[in-house]
Formats: sequence, C-alpha cells, structure tokens
Amino acid sequence: MPATNSSKRKKRSRQGEDDELVPPRKITGKELTELEELSARLTTLVEMLDEKGIINKKEYDRTVAMRLHEISKAGAIEELDEEL
Repeated sequence: MPATNSSKRKKRSRQGEDDELVPPRKITGKELTELEELSARLTTLVEMLDEKGIINKKEYDRTVAMRLHEISKAGAIEELDEEL
C-alpha cells in the first residue's frame, strides 16, 4: 500500500530530530567561529523583523546598548569587589 502524504511528512520531520542545531554546510570561504555565525544570525533576524514591522531596529539597538552597559558595569563592580 503506498504511503500517504501525512506519513511522508511525519518521516521528514522525524529525520531532523537528531540533527545538530545548525546543520553542516559546504564551506566555500573562511570557516566562521560560533560567535561570528551567531552574530550574523541575530543581525539577520533583527533586520527581517524590522522589515516586517514587528520590531523597531533603532529601539532594539538602544535597548541592547543599555543592556550591554549594565552587564559591563556589573562585571566591573564584581571585579572591584573581589579585589577589596
């Protein structure tokens, strides 16, 4: 008996369950570090969301800058505290 469309879909979706988070690709240039790849992925996501009007990129950038400043400041305070 031939497989139905729904059983074919289930097979395809199950095949990807054990795959890595990022499937391996043929590298055509310099291999990127995980940090470079993550940065590129996030930048692309933010740009796509901004284009669709879901978020405001300028507001997002300001919020990220404030958050990074807070994290940096907290880290500096922890270092000073350890020295004392």
